[in-house]
Amino acid sequence: MAVSNRGNLSRLAAALLTGVSVCVFGVSAPTVHAQTLGAGLVADPDDNAKLLLRANQLVYNQDAEQVTASGAVQLYYNRYRMVAQRVQYDQKTGRVMATGNIELIEPSGNRVYADELDITDDFGEGFINALRVETVDNTRLAAESAERQPSDLMVLNNSVYTACLPCAQRPGKAPLWQVKAERVIRNGQTHTIRLERAQFELFGHSLGTLPFAIEVPDETVERKSGLLFPQFAASDNLGFGVTVPYYHVFSPSMDATISPTYYSNQGLLLQGEIRNRFESGRHTFRFAAIDQMNPDAFDANTSDREAEGRFMAASKGEFDINPRWTFGWDVMVQSDNNFSRTYNLEGVDSDTFTNDVYLTGLGERNFFDLHAYYFNVQDDAVRNILEQQQAIVYPSLDYTWFAPEPILGGELSLTTNFTNLSRREDDWYYEGSTFRYPGLEGSYSRFTAEAEWKRMFNLDGLLLTPLFAARADGIRHTGSNVPGGVYLGDLEPKGGDGRYMMTAGLEARYPILMTYGDSSHVIEPIAQIFARNDEQMAGGLPNEDAQSFVFDATSLFERDKFSGFDRVEGGTRANVGIRYTGAFANGVGVRGIFGQSYQIAGRNSFATEDLVHAGANSGLETRRSDYVAMAAVDLPQGFTAAVDTRFDEKSLAVKRTDASFTYTTPRMTGALVYTQVDPQEKYGSDEAADVLKHSMKFRINENWAIAGTATWDLADKEVIRRGIGVSYADECTIFTIAYTDKPQSTVANDWSVSARLSFRTLGDINIGSDVDDYSQDYQYQ
Repeated sequence: MAVSNRGNLSRLAAALLTGVSVCVFGVSAPTVHAQTLGAGLVADPDDNAKLLLRANQLVYNQDAEQVTASGAVQLYYNRYRMVAQRVQYDQKTGRVMATGNIELIEPSGNRVYADELDITDDFGEGFINALRVETVDNTRLAAESAERQPSDLMVLNNSVYTACLPCAQRPGKAPLWQVKAERVIRNGQTHTIRLERAQFELFGHSLGTLPFAIEVPDETVERKSGLLFPQFAASDNLGFGVTVPYYHVFSPSMDATISPTYYSNQGLLLQGEIRNRFESGRHTFRFAAIDQMNPDAFDANTSDREAEGRFMAASKGEFDINPRWTFGWDVMVQSDNNFSRTYNLEGVDSDTFTNDVYLTGLGERNFFDLHAYYFNVQDDAVRNILEQQQAIVYPSLDYTWFAPEPILGGELSLTTNFTNLSRREDDWYYEGSTFRYPGLEGSYSRFTAEAEWKRMFNLDGLLLTPLFAARADGIRHTGSNVPGGVYLGDLEPKGGDGRYMMTAGLEARYPILMTYGDSSHVIEPIAQIFARNDEQMAGGLPNEDAQSFVFDATSLFERDKFSGFDRVEGGTRANVGIRYTGAFANGVGVRGIFGQSYQIAGRNSFATEDLVHAGANSGLETRRSDYVAMAAVDLPQGFTAAVDTRFDEKSLAVKRTDASFTYTTPRMTGALVYTQVDPQEKYGSDEAADVLKHSMKFRINENWAIAGTATWDLADKEVIRRGIGVSYADECTIFTIAYTDKPQSTVANDWSVSARLSFRTLGDINIGSDVDDYSQDYQYQ
């Protein structure tokens, strides 16, 4: 007889729908190496949820205590939807049975298909026949049967898992890869998943069946100790390397990875990483060591060849004292000066590793930045002279403050810097026609404080900005002797010194907006004048932080064009130029700057002697500077061309050019960068720099792409670096192989081969570490 027993029907729906979810997604994780397919997918029970049941016939047998729905059964309950041919609930045995083309759609969108279901209403035991699961993240799971057994055990029999979509043209074709197992057992008490007779298939062919069972953590375990995917490497002097990482969990806040690597040419490299998390931050400790088996493989008279037993230890920490203050460090020590770079030790393999201990604070109107530095120069020299020539900085302090309220209608700011450093060896060399002294042996301390006030006035479109600044420096140094040749400047004797700089300036800008239809153009003439006293003791003090100097359109309107505090621009100078920005109706954008600088009165700081000749051959050492210009065009098709040039102020000869061309199209992306600099003998370069670099990625089709990079020294007609890579990517797999060669580099390994094979939801297999530049920018769907 047909009935409307709402309590029985609700119990039927809860047991059937939620029970299927618990059975299926409790065991779906094993075949994906403990990925969380089912985590959070089961909706919480809702006592007030309404049931909608449709069927051709609904019968309640009161004597047998059975509820049976048959014929096109449809169930809607608590955001679950299910269809089947027949559903029966036995109140005596507490079993729910469904048969015939079962399809369950979860609230998350996951779909479960089966031919037959038999489960108890308390979910303690159950059975599903001909199971198939499709998740919203495009993973597929199939099994001949699934069982839920006592003691919280779930079993899949003859299961297959893949994250690859089926071929639309050939649905029966095997996916690119899939994982098979005769039995998959999930133990809810130990939170483990056991795979028995597991095998991995690629292109429909098995790569072999494991003779032993694999046990991995289930989806409820965030971290569990065990072996990770192996990694591989190949290079000329190290040989072929195999790494088998082991991951170990000590506690919820501490874990470690031990990664022994065996190189065919150098033996066993043991490296590891220990990680700690705290309430306020984190700490990472890295170490590595090797007893080189064949050091003679390296070039003669190098640190790599001279060393046999090599080691490295590194520590990195970052802690939040409060929301505004951060304290941390990143330090490394090693047995010789090239170990980390030669063996590509992660995080410490740069040409110059910067040891840094810091304290930073960020407020609404101020900024505090304190750093202490030690520079590990990694090269193949037996004696690490370059590192001893580097400064040891203890410390460098920067503090910037802006007044919270306007002062006389303008903005008042305060900038301070304190630098204290020492050097163990004189850093000097002869190049071109001059001696350069980047650093002198001894100690150097400087404290700088500068106050600046400025305010902008709008006079019917003419923007006037007066500016006043006052700066004072206190300096002490012990490097009074200049080694090598003759220094033409007047170096101050060791001891303490002081200097000041007073500045009064005015900037005038008159932006003119012109519109023609849907296009707009802004032409902005700009003029600046800064009146200052001459730079005191110019060239007579060490120059530690203002050595790098380039005069171009980007620095034309800077008040002080020096890059640091050790030099300060003096004298009266005017900067004049014009800036243009245009946007056309067809989507084309154009921008440019053109101008010149003039030394009106006083001593030209860029024409004075300096230990490193900062400002020499820069285009600012004459009373009228070189012309500087910048122009760029942005096309809506994805092309951008830019050029930044400096012309001789008399002959208009090109003295420096930085040009770039970038492109982004549906199939191709890349960049072409060209740099040309005339010889700067006083600045330490007696040869012209003429370098061209090109990088490109081309998508051959939906899946395949090729990438390459090359750097040419056009002056010496040689290749500095080159590389090529091929990659494949689809919804479930990414594969990249790359070759990199650095013929002119001093690294121990001139060439390297890198590869990465990534299976979605499973993990990565890596060979080498230089593959990222050649990989496709592909996001798993």
